[in-house]
Amino acid sequence: MTQSNKTLRNLILSVAAFFVLAAVAMFVIDQARKSREQIPVLGQLPEFQFTEQSGAPFGLQDMKGKLNVVDFIFTHCKGPCPIMASKMSSLYKAFEGSNKVQLISISVDPERDSLPVLREYAERQGVTDNRWVFLRAPIEQVVDLSENGFMLAAEDLPGNHTTKFVLVDERGQIRGYFDGLSDASINILKGQISQLARELP
Repeated sequence: MTQSNKTLRNLILSVAAFFVLAAVAMFVIDQARKSREQIPVLGQLPEFQFTEQSGAPFGLQDMKGKLNVVDFIFTHCKGPCPIMASKMSSLYKAFEGSNKVQLISISVDPERDSLPVLREYAERQGVTDNRWVFLRAPIEQVVDLSENGFMLAAEDLPGNHTTKFVLVDERGQIRGYFDGLSDASINILKGQISQLARELP
């Protein structure tokens, strides 16, 4: 084989390899898109502005760019809240080291859940960074966001609050509701978080 033939062969092989790699890349991207589409978009959160336990404002813009798990609790709750807190704590530990996942607990008893009370409650849950924040706002705003934003009933608060965990994506879109008292449901939630996290930059 002459030198020119070898050069031509290598060129053909290089071009073929390029198209094979391009096809593989397109296949992976298409699979990722299809995978994402399997988790439906159930709604879009509206703009809101609450206060987190440090005293800093916190709103929809602080949720964007991250995967968020939101629940509604109150610190004096003797019913489902301790179980919900343990499930959120398991998520906090499961995604330790990831800045893509954020947990948000919203108080449905802002009269008693002052900022110092929320800070003390966060400490009791072992929170040491801003991956899990605790929010408060006037009860009217909490009810409005729950019912018109998260599409969750908010009657007879604080005692009759929802036990749902809500998965919100990096665009502020609701992607799923999960039973905050069920290990099986939390495991599904973890899987969906991991799936969506792989698609984040």
